[in-house]
Amino acid sequence: QVQLQESGPGLVKPSQTLSLTCTVSGASLSINEYYWSWIRQPPGKGLEWIGYIAYTGSTYYSPSLKSRTSISRDTSKNQFTLHLSSVTPEDTAVYYCARGPRASAVPNEYDYWGQGTQVTVSS
Repeated sequence: QVQLQESGPGLVKPSQTLSLTCTVSGASLSINEYYWSWIRQPPGKGLEWIGYIAYTGSTYYSPSLKSRTSISRDTSKNQFTLHLSSVTPEDTAVYYCARGPRASAVPNEYDYWGQGTQVTVSS
C-alpha cells in the first residue's frame, strides 16, 4: 500500500524559504515510472500544482512558481523535498505531496496523496 506523509514547519515568516518533506512508503521514488508532485490549496481556492520530480530524477515546475521552486529527493530515505523561496502571505495553503502515473500538472490525475499539511506565512 502506497502512503505519503508530509512534514515541515507550519509557520514561515515572509521572505523566508518554505521547506517540506514527503516520506513515501510502499513505493520507490526511482524504480517505477511514477511522478512525484507537490500540490497546494490556498484557503477558499482550488488545487494548484507546484511541480514534480520524476522517477528519473528530472524536475518540472509550474511556470508561475518556477523562479522560486526547487524539488529534490533522497532515494536512500525515499523522501522528496519542496523548497519555495521568498514566500509571502499568498503562499499560505495546505500543501500536499502526491504520486501520479504520468507527467501531469493536473492535480486530479494524481492517484495517491498525503493527508496535507497547513503552512501559514506570517510575521
